[in-house]
Amino acid sequence: MTTASSISRRGLLGAFAATALTAAPTYSNAAGFLRGGGDIRRLKMYSGRTGESIETVYWIEGQYIGEAMTEVNRFFRDWRNGQSMQIDTRTIDIIAATQNLLDSDQPYTLISGYRSPQTNAMLRANSSGVARNSLHLQGKASDLRMQGRSVGQMARAAAACRAGGVGRYSGSNFIHVDCGAVRSWGS
Repeated sequence: MTTASSISRRGLLGAFAATALTAAPTYSNAAGFLRGGGDIRRLKMYSGRTGESIETVYWIEGQYIGEAMTEVNRFFRDWRNGQSMQIDTRTIDIIAATQNLLDSDQPYTLISGYRSPQTNAMLRANSSGVARNSLHLQGKASDLRMQGRSVGQMARAAAACRAGGVGRYSGSNFIHVDCGAVRSWGS
């Protein structure tokens, strides 16, 4: 017989964590993942392509910060030709929530953010895994990796947001995250 006093702290924390993950069915509500630390959303990333880093608070008390979002848009630019566009805030929110769930001090490494039509066409010509109408073209997707976290760990955290697409690319050690339809693929 189990009494309330015999429930372990670990069991209680596990039940709480499972409840927290199932209580956020869409990312429009997943802002709650970030509210645990207050009404502030942060982004910490590094780009191996450009050598740049970004560590910024981009949302406070229900408002996106224009200057920070301009910095984010520039950071996510097509590194091959310097073109940029406005990155969908839902994608940034998913990345921040996923990073928060991973509970790591490491930044995400951005492999690919926005892609210009020219870059996407070039990548399609060289790989069967690049979509003709990729959400990267619309500023709605990113490819990411994190030191000290596996593709599986990153993908599970992103999928827990239930907010968009999550692709696993274990052979290349990265995940794809987008704010499109909820779906998953890869291994």
